[in-house]
Amino acid sequence: MIAPGIASEFRQLLLKTLESGAALIVEGKKDKAALEKLGVDSGLILVLNKKPLFVVAEAVAKDYDRVAILTDLDAEGRKLYGRLNTLLQQLGVKVDNRFRNFLFKNTKLRQIEGIANIIRQ
Repeated sequence: MIAPGIASEFRQLLLKTLESGAALIVEGKKDKAALEKLGVDSGLILVLNKKPLFVVAEAVAKDYDRVAILTDLDAEGRKLYGRLNTLLQQLGVKVDNRFRNFLFKNTKLRQIEGIANIIRQ
């Protein structure tokens, strides 16, 4: 669990990200379920499910001009983030890094599926 002030800041940042019209990209179904537990509309959560990244990037670029990439914060997730970030930006999609950077800076979270456990509503 994290400090109450950080939890409040987390919720505000999540709300700002969603209000901006950004979709949230996650790696798998458990990550999606964790965000849904926090009240995120499932229609705004896009799941990679091991699809080729260029296919995901092209599909995202058709429907969204802004996304937040929430791959895991471990080494593999950072690699996925880097490749997907590059592809999306090449296609003109703005990648919002505020949420991801907040998680790195203020939590010890490394797996997005655990996000609901550290933020108690």
